[in-house]
Amino acid sequence: MSSPPPLEAGIPVLTEIIPSPPPQSAPDVAPVPPSPPPEPEEDVATLEQRATAIFNEGQWERLEREVRERVLRQVLDRIDFVLEQRVRDCLADVLQTAVEKLAADIKGGLHHSIREVVTRAVSQEITKLQGTKK
Repeated sequence: MSSPPPLEAGIPVLTEIIPSPPPQSAPDVAPVPPSPPPEPEEDVATLEQRATAIFNEGQWERLEREVRERVLRQVLDRIDFVLEQRVRDCLADVLQTAVEKLAADIKGGLHHSIREVVTRAVSQEITKLQGTKK
């Protein structure tokens, strides 16, 4: 019988209870000051006065132009997508209708052609049979 391998000092055995590390005290943390109460909403006139104090007429015009261009660009990008989708949907409907009509026309023409060919072939056979009887 072989003897069990020697245990290493740093490796715990499955049945060994490993003590948990001692709890560390929490570091001193400064208390978080409460957030200030929300400021009352300003009326439009007050906001306009503050804005005109910050921006001059040229800056307002530039800001307005930039906002207008950005919104226009976003709308145009969206319109392109929506327009393309609408065209695809309408085109799909039109193509479906056209294909159905074309298939019905081809089917009707084919029926008519086959009817004529069969009628002609039957007439020729009847004529041949009547010619051989005489």
